[in-house]
Amino acid sequence: MARAIWNGVIAFGMVSIPVGVAPATGDKDLAFNQLHTKCNGRIKLQKFCPTCNVVVPADEIVKGYEFAKGQYVVMNPEDFENLPIASSRRIEIVAFVDAAQIDPVYFDKTYYLEPSDLGKKPFALLFKALSSKGATAVGKVAIRQKEVLCLLRPTEYGIVLETLFWPDEIRERVAFNASSEQVSDIELQMAQGLIDLLYGEFTPEKYTDEYRAELIRRIEIKQTGGQIVSPQIVETGEKVLNLMDALKASLEAQKNKSTG
Repeated sequence: MARAIWNGVIAFGMVSIPVGVAPATGDKDLAFNQLHTKCNGRIKLQKFCPTCNVVVPADEIVKGYEFAKGQYVVMNPEDFENLPIASSRRIEIVAFVDAAQIDPVYFDKTYYLEPSDLGKKPFALLFKALSSKGATAVGKVAIRQKEVLCLLRPTEYGIVLETLFWPDEIRERVAFNASSEQVSDIELQMAQGLIDLLYGEFTPEKYTDEYRAELIRRIEIKQTGGQIVSPQIVETGEKVLNLMDALKASLEAQKNKSTG
């Protein structure tokens, strides 16, 4: 388990379960620095004040909330400390719901929960109760100076915490009713046939980040003084003219792939 970024308790009725919270995911994007083309020196990004016309050191920078154009309320570090909210050191369970009721658009980030020695039994109790009822727990927690809605979900790994976006953080959906669009029976059957050909269990290990792998390969080639040769993209010249042709071509290609 990764290092805990938050320690507190799950408040479950009158029961308090001491837990640590650690990120379940990690960003694997390659990091690149900006270099000066003339000498390969690393570019430094400096914070500049146009009013004083000087580069500003970190100890002279504070946070400000702009309430009107060019007018700010200055917030000091102590203003962010000891905020009087119950969720600052506890995951406050407020309801139990069926996870299927929650639109995936609300999901933000996943965290693993690890109980302390004293919390193992009540943690196991909550896990078994949620699993037996097929329920998930909705709660509130403050992580990284922000209170968020969260979901406690039982999995094969135990209980994971999913942070959720607040309703006012979800952007308005595009007004298009897909169910009202007319499609023919044969188009629907062919689309369903393509789904059937590709249908199976979700196995994440089958999928790889080909873009990242190719970038790493090119970095290694350049690191050893080699020359990168990009593959030639061959244009087939084929154009799918309509939806039916696209479906037929997709089905044929998938059938050939399955039997090849």
